[in-house]
Amino acid sequence: MARGVSDNEVVGPEKFGRFYLRELLNSGGMADIWLASDARGKTYALRRLKKELRFNFTARRRFSRGNKILAQLTESNHIVGYVEHGGDYLLMDYVEAENLKLLFARRDAVLAENVAQILIDMATGLNDVHISGYMHLDFKPENVLVSRNGAVRLIDFDMAQPLPERPVKFAKNPGTPGYMAPEQLRHEAFDGRADIFAFGVSAYELLTNKKPFPGESPGEILAAQLQDAGPIPLRELNPDVPPALEKVILKCLEREPERRHAFTGVMLRELQNALYV
Repeated sequence: MARGVSDNEVVGPEKFGRFYLRELLNSGGMADIWLASDARGKTYALRRLKKELRFNFTARRRFSRGNKILAQLTESNHIVGYVEHGGDYLLMDYVEAENLKLLFARRDAVLAENVAQILIDMATGLNDVHISGYMHLDFKPENVLVSRNGAVRLIDFDMAQPLPERPVKFAKNPGTPGYMAPEQLRHEAFDGRADIFAFGVSAYELLTNKKPFPGESPGEILAAQLQDAGPIPLRELNPDVPPALEKVILKCLEREPERRHAFTGVMLRELQNALYV
């Protein structure tokens, strides 16, 4: 039985292996992220599989696979730093940051002050994932951390897959519907250009505070994607968007993969040119 805690008692941090869990930073469907420290007081971000999923072997497999992929990625200033992992945890570098979804929600000033650099860093991080031989396949604002000075780190590689040389049809359809390309929503073969589409959705949302293809269900989102008119041009929603930047993002959002940028490196270069970086 749990012992009651009086007002005078000091409750210390929870012990987890050789780490101390000091503060819950975020909680997702499969894992919690804690501010943790070791015996020397060094701080980390520790992602721990939820206790109720300990015997869910599908969840454990997916969690473990994402950890192994992060360990294999090329070291990058725009991907969260890997330290180590075990069966039910992932230890990462700790950065004081919030995800882009939360910053959107409160229209945080850090976005307006650093929008160009955030776009470049998001694209650079995604390109670094592809250079490492993987597709992210869950690229969305929730998986983009942004610090107070606008520095970006990509997180969550549980859905990542090896980057194929040509489109591949997967038995399962990984991703979040609002950020998935039409070929994914149709359960067709796809490749790294699906990540480019997801980047386009996220960039559009960052610059306009609206989704390019609104919908409550995968079917509604796909129907919006297939409309001949395409998404509302960004400059109609935000006149401050430079025409060259609008062109790059709308190219990311093309319905047919062949009309998008061929590779993330090409997208990044065009984005840099559009923003004079």
